[in-house]
This record gives sequence, C-alpha cells and structure tokens, in this order.
Amino acid sequence: MKTVDFIVVGVGGQGTLLASDVIAQVGLGAGLEAKKSEVHGMAQRGGSVISHVRWGERVYSPLIGKGEADFLLAFEKLEALRYVDWLKPGGVALVNEQAIPPVAVSSGGAEYPSDERFLAAFKAVTDKVYLIPSLKVAQEVGSARVNNVVMLGALSALLDVDEAVWRAAIEERVPPKFVEMNLRAFERGRALVK
Repeated sequence: MKTVDFIVVGVGGQGTLLASDVIAQVGLGAGLEAKKSEVHGMAQRGGSVISHVRWGERVYSPLIGKGEADFLLAFEKLEALRYVDWLKPGGVALVNEQAIPPVAVSSGGAEYPSDERFLAAFKAVTDKVYLIPSLKVAQEVGSARVNNVVMLGALSALLDVDEAVWRAAIEERVPPKFVEMNLRAFERGRALVK
C-alpha cells in the first residue's frame, strides 16, 4: 500500500487532536505503520491547530510537505482555506460548513472569506470537495462536541478500511460514557458521504 497522507485542521476546542489520534489508531488497526505530528500553539485560546497523520507499509516521517496530502480534513472553513495548499492536486477535502470568525474579523479589522473565494481556492486544486454540515448533525446526535467524529465518519466512507476498525479506534480514544453518542455521530457522518 502506498503511503496515505492526512492533514487535519481546525481551531482549538473542535477536537482536531482527538480526530488525528483516531486516524492514526485506525492506520495501526489496519495493520499499517502510522505516524502523527501536531502543532497546536494557541489552541486553548481558539487558535489554529494542524495535525499530520501518515499511514503506509513503511512510514519514515510524520511530516507531510505542502501539496502532498491525500486528504484535508477541516473542522472550520477559514482553516480549510488556510491549508488548501497542503492538499495534492486531485486530493480530497472534507470541510465542516461551520465558520468561526477570528478576532480580526469580529473586531471589524478584516473580512471573513466569501464562499466564492473559498470554492475558487479549492477548485484550483481539486474537484473532490465535500462540504459537511457536521455541527448541525452533531447537535442532532446530542452534542456539538461530537462534531469531529461526524467528520471522521465522512472520511471513513472514502477509505478502504473496515468500519469495525474505525469503531474500535473511537471506542479506545473516547471516554466510556460518551462512546455510544460518538458512534452514532460516526454513523451519521458515514451516511453523509456514502
């Protein structure tokens, strides 16, 4: 199997790091090597978070170069736009429809990018863009906090890894009292892309 590269991005508090942990665990559960690296500078204050996850029969480095990611999993639209250049031509982008304006926008010092600008930036790289209403689905499942697992469900539908491996990774990484809700969120996410 060739190496599969994932860039996972969002803002602090969206579960970006848990999602990258689950993706790495799924790679291991599928019998592959998996490596992960993350940068979460001001994450606790709502800042940008990025994780690199790589799967393959042999993975030498956890880092992915710009223009090399097979998948971009973005939990917020501006973060997706910020990292679009990490996606390889023809790669797959899964983007939560949620917009979280940064302080520069909410204070009036900048403007949040329009949907047209967002789509144009992605169309220059790929036509495989999935806009996922994951926050809405997460709230329907019972908590906005499972937004990240809705996105994982959507991602899982595009990969050739048994669903049971995904479910086991979620069960291992999520506190026991929240497992059932997370598994429901995962199923709803899968259904969005299938």
